[in-house]
Amino acid sequence: MPTQLVLAFVCSALLMLIGPAQQARAQTYPEKPVRMVLPYPPGGGADVVGRPLAQRLSEKLGRQFIVDNRGGASGNIGMEIVAKSPPDGYTLVLCLGPQLSVNPTLYSKLTYDPFRDFAPIMLIGTASYFLSVHPTLPVRTIKEFIALARTKPGQIVYGSSGNGSGLHLSMELLKTMANVDALHVPYKGGGPALPDLLSGQLQAMFTSWGFAGSHIRAGRLRALAASTAKRSPAAPQMPTIAESGVPGYDSGVWYATLAPRGTPAAIVNRLHGEISALIKSTDLKERYTADGIDIIASTPDELTAYIKTDTARWAEVIKRANIKVE
Repeated sequence: MPTQLVLAFVCSALLMLIGPAQQARAQTYPEKPVRMVLPYPPGGGADVVGRPLAQRLSEKLGRQFIVDNRGGASGNIGMEIVAKSPPDGYTLVLCLGPQLSVNPTLYSKLTYDPFRDFAPIMLIGTASYFLSVHPTLPVRTIKEFIALARTKPGQIVYGSSGNGSGLHLSMELLKTMANVDALHVPYKGGGPALPDLLSGQLQAMFTSWGFAGSHIRAGRLRALAASTAKRSPAAPQMPTIAESGVPGYDSGVWYATLAPRGTPAAIVNRLHGEISALIKSTDLKERYTADGIDIIASTPDELTAYIKTDTARWAEVIKRANIKVE
């Protein structure tokens, strides 16, 4: 028998054996605790999505899903940890959009590749940011914010969760489209930046409703507008920036789950099914909606396509704003 036919026969036989074995493995998965890496410090938007999801997965699957906050370098540290972890389904990442669609353009020496190093599981959903200001800043609308920024170029101090983060790029997009300037102070996450915004050391910052909504409702912060093209379900009365004098403005955050590349497809499919069922359940759906998250529950292929589209969009913003991170 020719060598090529022998090899083809052997490969086919191996595939026939591996397929059922993977399915059986997925049925018993997980057999030990699972680590869910959140590539930001505690207290930010990633916690709002990741912690309740980990809790529900623990309850449903009978094994603990342990949240592991690994902040730093705009999420790159946490992403690298997952990219280099064994592809066995016991290390996952719940990340925000910038780690997948911004950092590859922003960093010249990125230690991971969104497509080469990860197996996509699901785009969970999207959410608006809210341009929030300290109450001492004498503005109540986007138009007033822009007018003040133009009279005081570079004097309004705003914070972000790091260079190249969604909070940073949302302000850079506004600065470009509205022709204003402001002073950027990067932090290691939205959680660490929030106390300085509440104290008045920062005058403005884009925030997610999940970690700043209670302060907005209590009047400790003043939200001017939502960042996405359509209004947020968390605050439908709040106008968008595009409605408020900056036509075409559209920015926001999205949340995705991934595993290391090479994780068995059967385990990826199991995780996709379990996460999909949980975030569509009344309990978690209502919680996410209250935090301003529009649930998508994509397929893995849809997540891959979304990353590609978003990467192209933000590459233009980064180039236009001349943002550079070493």
